[in-house]
Amino acid sequence: MSDMNAAPSDWLARLEELLGPDRVRRDAASRSVYECDAYSVERSQPTAIAFPNSTEEVASIVQLCEREGVPYVARGAGTGLSGGAMPALGGVVISTKRMNRILAIDPVDRYAHVECGVPNATVSAHAAEHGLMFAPDPSSQSVSTIGGNIAENSGGPHTLKYGVTAQHLLQVRAVVSSGEVLTFGSLVPGGPGSDMVALFLGSEGTLGIATEAWLRLVKIPLEVATTLVSFRTVGDATASVSEIVARGVLPAAMELMDHFVLEAVSQAFDVPLQPGTAAALLVECEGDVGEAAQEMALVLETCAAHGAFHFEVAKSEKERARLWIARKKGIGAMGRLAPTIVTHDGVIPRSRLAEVLETVYAVARESGLGVANIFHAGDGNLHPCFYFDEREAGAVERAVEAGERILARCVELGGSVTGEHGIGVEKLRPLKLMFNAADLRLQSDVRGAFEPSVLCNPCKVIPDQKGCVEHRSRWRGAAT
Repeated sequence: MSDMNAAPSDWLARLEELLGPDRVRRDAASRSVYECDAYSVERSQPTAIAFPNSTEEVASIVQLCEREGVPYVARGAGTGLSGGAMPALGGVVISTKRMNRILAIDPVDRYAHVECGVPNATVSAHAAEHGLMFAPDPSSQSVSTIGGNIAENSGGPHTLKYGVTAQHLLQVRAVVSSGEVLTFGSLVPGGPGSDMVALFLGSEGTLGIATEAWLRLVKIPLEVATTLVSFRTVGDATASVSEIVARGVLPAAMELMDHFVLEAVSQAFDVPLQPGTAAALLVECEGDVGEAAQEMALVLETCAAHGAFHFEVAKSEKERARLWIARKKGIGAMGRLAPTIVTHDGVIPRSRLAEVLETVYAVARESGLGVANIFHAGDGNLHPCFYFDEREAGAVERAVEAGERILARCVELGGSVTGEHGIGVEKLRPLKLMFNAADLRLQSDVRGAFEPSVLCNPCKVIPDQKGCVEHRSRWRGAAT
């Protein structure tokens, strides 16, 4: 591997020849901007940031990096929450933001062909004129890119009914470490042979760089019913979640927000908070005419039986959008509480929600941290958000330890250390709670089949990689 500090000028000059100097940045300000993603407590600056316009240019950059022993990592919008787009060993950040064309919308076979720098919400905006949408909807969907969605197998609030990216990716074109351009999958799912789309999906950019995708589109529902329900205890809210599903109702979304999130949203966006609210459920039902209303009636009945004291049901699209503000803007609003936020995403069975939330609050108290909860209650995907000031001595270490304690509890209860945010660098140690040495060796072997040099997004997903570190205290301030 090249020494990034010794004499990078030769390969940098060749990089600029490939793209032109206007599409390669290496000034101090740019390097600082690209030193982390939304998991900001771990940072490592790149030597350069490249802005290709096409799959062919990505392939040329990868070929150059592999020849010169230069690490490289793909990055879309940088909204990832586990450090997956951090340039852990320096080198080149390959930004896909200029690869943002909608190449085709096929309303008959219901798919979209897009470049992977296209923002998630843009796909649905273009498909809407055909009565179609792209179902995965991460909270960052206005900016998060399709490439990032593929890397993390992203979901979102409507995961409960529609599933995650895995259920909506038909085909993907990617550049692998050899510089080859490969296309996995087909427009007709279920063909013979190994399912390479499933292998590539969720690999967090370690098997190659996705450049184009063929996405399954679904019909926009004819009827949508949305409500925000207030509870005096978190336990009442979580009990309602379990019973709603047990009664055979599968809402499109069922999101829980605790008092701390609601208070922050109320201050930031002037959204009224009902006095005495400890938790609120945002529930959305979808279907044909009459179907959503019928499901919503059962939802409201169930919540009332579990002590809900205030119901706000949207009567228009404008009111629906206002109710969604609390969920869509919740994490952003928490910037009012503290300058640093670390958001986790452990998964547990729905029936254990109340139990694990008590653990979350207890761990936060013991660690001297603030915590707020905003998460996909319907499928047990927790998002405890620790808030603190990382400038305070030891605060980051306490936050990392607190998160690992909660993830350990999720695994104990039969859950997972991640639902949609990925492993990145954040969860390298907790991953060992789920997989033994043989399991991890097999995963490493699979990666090696694609990327034997381990220059493609190094130090991610697989623990204990040679030349890599695991804990942010050993990253922070390191020269790149």
